[in-house]
Amino acid sequence: MTSSRLTLVAHAIDRLTTAIGRAVAWGALLVVLLQLAVVLLRHLLGIGSVWLHESVLYAHAAVIMLAAAWTLAENRHVRVDIFYADAAPRRKAALDLIGALVFLIPFASALLLLSLPYVARSWAILEGSREVSGIPAVFLLKSLIPAFAALMVLQGVSQAMRAADALRLKSERSVVT
Repeated sequence: MTSSRLTLVAHAIDRLTTAIGRAVAWGALLVVLLQLAVVLLRHLLGIGSVWLHESVLYAHAAVIMLAAAWTLAENRHVRVDIFYADAAPRRKAALDLIGALVFLIPFASALLLLSLPYVARSWAILEGSREVSGIPAVFLLKSLIPAFAALMVLQGVSQAMRAADALRLKSERSVVT
């Protein structure tokens, strides 16, 4: 793939993960409001709601799992700065490429493949909460696992493409000069 094609594909992946990340980021507000409702109902009215409490868990999981790839795209994820912080752009690109190809893509791919039977079993029985008054949709919660893995694989591919492109451009420039 040529440099421009790599960049176009990487941009398309970034647009997808950014759109999903921005959409689910609003879920953080939902998490806060739901948790506020849980606290107010419990402490002011003495009312407990398993369904409401579980909805906080579901919303929180959705925000974290579906926005993780966007966090990676925005370079806001946790990284070991000892190797990366003061590195030159070429070294950063090499570390990004190695990290994506050796760690991120294989791990996320394995997670995706291994989670599919787990999620399929949950869907087959339409798994619900263990609590009688809980949310009867655990299968939806478990579906976040392969969705997370697929988005991370895509973002890992984008990261690898960008890094390979950056390394190739720097190599071409050093040959020309």
